[in-house]
Amino acid sequence: MEHFAAIPIFVAVVEAGSFSAAAVKLGLTKSAVSKRVQQLEAGLNVRLLQRTTRRLRLTEAGERYYDSVRNALAIAIEAEEEAAGLQSQAAGLLRVSAPMAFGRLHLSPLVPEFLRRHPNIELELAMDDRMVDLVVDGYDLAVRIGNLPDNSMVARRIAPCRVWVCASPDYLAEYGEPRHPAELAQHNCIAYSYYRGGASWVFQGPAGEVRVQPRGNYQVNNSEARRDALLAGLGICEMPTFIVGPDLAAGRLKAVLTDYALPRHAIHAVYPERRRLPAKARAFIDFLQEKLGGDLPLWDRGLPASWLASSSGNPS
Repeated sequence: MEHFAAIPIFVAVVEAGSFSAAAVKLGLTKSAVSKRVQQLEAGLNVRLLQRTTRRLRLTEAGERYYDSVRNALAIAIEAEEEAAGLQSQAAGLLRVSAPMAFGRLHLSPLVPEFLRRHPNIELELAMDDRMVDLVVDGYDLAVRIGNLPDNSMVARRIAPCRVWVCASPDYLAEYGEPRHPAELAQHNCIAYSYYRGGASWVFQGPAGEVRVQPRGNYQVNNSEARRDALLAGLGICEMPTFIVGPDLAAGRLKAVLTDYALPRHAIHAVYPERRRLPAKARAFIDFLQEKLGGDLPLWDRGLPASWLASSSGNPS
């Protein structure tokens, strides 16, 4: 029990990556920080950190301990904020995780307005296409697109995510336009490395499900890079309209296989079920729903109404 006060210092050292950086963050001396961590290790009778001249590294025991105490610390901070009345106020540090392309294109431009509305919030927006663990990594909420397999999370829908197979007019003029998903075998398909739905593209058509194994000479873990490849005429791929909607509306890209529906997705804000939703997170979600929400988000408004109303080819 006497070592509880050292837990926030240990967490700060791990997150900062060094005793020096943690000391600056905490307003303590480096020697004081090091001493408190050493006292914690002595009290637990276990080595938590491996120290070298260049870096710190968690031991196996340290990793397990860090995962546990970080969660406990987050709950303690939340309880303290609630007791201080901050739970009902939009204030404090708000950590948000979002996919890279969606975050850069649609969240980043909104940040200044959000912070002007809520000057007592300090926003940390982490953009990464990899899936993060909100609890372990200490995020208040995440913006996620597609399937939501984790039922420990609460999800609030922001907007539909319509998806089309598309290519540039120049590419289609040279290689032809596919009329059936099976014809994609004759095309250079650009793959997304982090796609969690599996390697296959699955369509629903008049005769039922059609599953295609896309093949091509390029795969990448960023959807804006795939858009660049499409515009350059490299190949063909399925893309969300929040990235290529303006290109489709302007004719820089063309949607194909519009009689075949891809899996339906949506854009959600998710947060851990076990935690009360702080006012700062609620304010951010409400703001996203105000700015991006509805069945016709900004990026779809230049598309033909027939595309948006159709039940095939443009999942919502």
